[in-house]
Parts: sequence; structure tokens; C-alpha cells
Amino acid sequence: MTPAERTPAVDAMLANRLRNAQPALWTNPARQAQPPAALQAQGQSISLDDTQAAADRLARFADLLAQVFPELAATGGVVESPLLPASALQPALGLAEGQGRLFIKADHSLPVAGSIKARGGMHEVLEFAERLALEHGLVQPGGDYRALATPAAREVLGRYQVAVGSTGNLGMSIGVVASALGFQATVHMSADAKEWKKDRLRQRGVQVVEHTGDYERAVAAGRAEAASNPMCHFVDDEQSFSLLLGYSAAALHLQNQLVEQGVAVDAEHPLIVYLPCGVGGAPAGIAFGLRQLLGPHVFCFFAEPVQSPCFMVQMLADTTPGMGDHPSVYDWGLTNRTEADGLAVPRASLLAADLMQPLLSGVFTVADDTLFAQLVLVLDALGECIEPSAAAGFSGPAMLTGTTAGQAWLRSTGIDAVLHNATHLVWTTGGLLVPDAQYQGFVQRGRAALAAQG
Repeated sequence: MTPAERTPAVDAMLANRLRNAQPALWTNPARQAQPPAALQAQGQSISLDDTQAAADRLARFADLLAQVFPELAATGGVVESPLLPASALQPALGLAEGQGRLFIKADHSLPVAGSIKARGGMHEVLEFAERLALEHGLVQPGGDYRALATPAAREVLGRYQVAVGSTGNLGMSIGVVASALGFQATVHMSADAKEWKKDRLRQRGVQVVEHTGDYERAVAAGRAEAASNPMCHFVDDEQSFSLLLGYSAAALHLQNQLVEQGVAVDAEHPLIVYLPCGVGGAPAGIAFGLRQLLGPHVFCFFAEPVQSPCFMVQMLADTTPGMGDHPSVYDWGLTNRTEADGLAVPRASLLAADLMQPLLSGVFTVADDTLFAQLVLVLDALGECIEPSAAAGFSGPAMLTGTTAGQAWLRSTGIDAVLHNATHLVWTTGGLLVPDAQYQGFVQRGRAALAAQG
């Protein structure tokens, strides 16, 4: 019997919509308003101190990053994205007057990798490089990390390989940063990864290994190959604390941006955050950082394609007796096929799911046509260019305010009484490096979807 057939304790309407690949909203009964300062996930304890350590590591490398990536010269090696007011987009998203303000955290414009994966991916590569640099005496603690750009340092780092399995954006991040530091870089990519991403990696000197099958198979193949090479560091999107903590460092910068925009976060001014989700590492890292830093009045929702709701499936299993330990979307009769390639993941990260049990507010799903339609709405209202997976979060406000499940959640949390003071924050995840021809195809499909909606 599959998990999809063992759903007596799951809301029947939710289970039916999930099985039939229809947009759905699940809200988390296990969320804690005030979680402990240190959380346990997969046998390891992490806290806000670890998030700060990740931010400090990125700061130590800033001068080196500014040297090896010309696009970071203007920011002094800081990789960050703007917080964009988006009131012009609210009517198109069904966010009525008196239902709060809309902002976009524009990780689609992150330099170097062009996506949210620049955060975690860069951090893990830098952590590995730092360990090797200290072991080999290439730098001293507190020293100038620009020493790693010298030929002697690059010769040492070049003895080592950095590998990753990816559907696209994580591979872009890992491959580009590892190659720039002199590592041998290998990206194992699934069949559904976009050709332009493979081409861009090859242009950067990264070895691309293509695998038939989905994301899960690419990761497994990469993990197995790396295990046989003692000089290889495998970046494991499903199990990496380093990746997750790199993502979490974004919360520290966002806190300052919210202050600059005059946005309060408290009982009278809730912050509701909508994050696209693939395997779960990036949104879980960000949600962890936000909840630990800003407290009980931050409400995080993950957004997934209707055919690839791996995190919703996992959270259902974690909060419902008899649902199994690590289900796949295939168990629910779903295809895992979506144009949102970075979100095409059949099984969630158990690390991310463990961490999110007390922190996450919910998960919702989005149809592919909606992703393209909202991509166009963002372009027309704000002039911002995003890729389909980055549009997943824009369904969040209407999912809360315009559905029975969402309205019930607003009432149960008391947010309905202060919704007029709420801040809705949609986190976009990629788009900067999409070739123009590819992007115009997205726009064409999005306009057709909008026309079909009437």
C-alpha cells in the first residue's frame, strides 16, 4: 500500500488535490511559536550562532571574491540581493487593499550564480577551501584570503575535486565558484536540467556529467563517484549543514533591509514569507535563520509544483501516523515533471524536513501554467525577469486570503485581525543568467496562460 492510499488521518480534500496534481495548501500542526534556541536535525544541533559563523566566513572571503569575480568589485565581494517594494503587483496577485504590503526578496538577481544557490553553494565551497588553506598553510587565521588567488595556492587547491548533483542552479553555483578558486569542478546533472545551464558550466571549465533519470539519480551517482575519490568533496544538497547554514545567513541581511524599509515584525505586524522549494535545503536554511532571528511572528510557507510536492509529502508523513518515513511524489501517483527544473525533486531532504517540523507554517503547490503567468505579471508590473521556478511563491498571498484552508489558517493564528499590517515577502530564486531567447519563450507561454485565464 502506498502512502497515497494510507491517508485516513489526512484531510480528504487535501489528499485528493495532492493526488490529482491540483493546487493545494497544507498547514503545519507541529509549528512552535517559540522554538528552542538550538534545534536538532539528523542528530546535530544548530543555532543562530552557526548562522553567524557562516556569515562571518563569507565576510572573510569577501576581498578574494571581489578579486576573482569582477561583478562583485562594486560590492566589495558581498553577494546580496535587494528587497523590492512590490505594491504595483498586488492587484494582479489578488492581494486586496487592507490585506498587507508586498515585497520581493530578489535573489533572482544574485550575482555570480544568478540564483539563490549562490548563497549556500558559495558558502560550502568556501568552507572547504578555508579548511584546505589552513591545513596547507596557504593562509593564517585572520590573514588575507586573497592569497588563495596566487598560482601557488591554486596549484594546491587544483589537486582537489568539488562535485555536486543538481538539476541546474546549485550546479551553477558550485561549479562556477569551485572552478574560479582552482578546484577541479564536476557537476552531475539530471536529464531535466536545462541545456543552457550545462553550456554555461562547460564555458567556465566545469566538467558536466549527464545522467538519465531525475534529480535523485544524479545526486546518487555523484555521491557514489565521490566516495571512491579521497580528494573529492561532494556537496550533498540532501544532507549538507554547510549549504543550509550558508542560506540561513541571508536572514541577517534581510533583517537590516526590513529596518531600512520601515518594516516592523511583531504581533501586530506579522511577516509572511513564501519560498520556492525543491529538495528543501535553501528554503529551510532561510526559514531557520528568519525564525531564529525574528521570532514567532515570522510565518514561512514553501511553494512547490503540483507534480513535485516532495516537501509537502514529507511533512505529511512526519505529522501523520502511518504515512511512512521518506515518501516520494511517485508514491502519490505524480510524475515529478515540471518546467520549474530546480524544483523537480521526488523526495525531500530529511535534514531540511527535521529542521522545519517546529518552524514551518505550511506548504502550497502551484501549476506550471501559473508559474509562467506570474512570471509575466512580475515583468509587466516591475520589469524584473525571473525564471519559472522563481515564480512559485507568488501564489502564496492568494492561497492564504482566497482559499478555505488559507482563511482557516489566518483565523487560527489570529493574523486575520492584523492582516492589514502584514508584510508578504515573496522570495525569488533565479533568472539573472537565463539567455534572452529562453526567457522570451517563458514570456510567450506566460502570456498565453494569462489569455486562457481570461
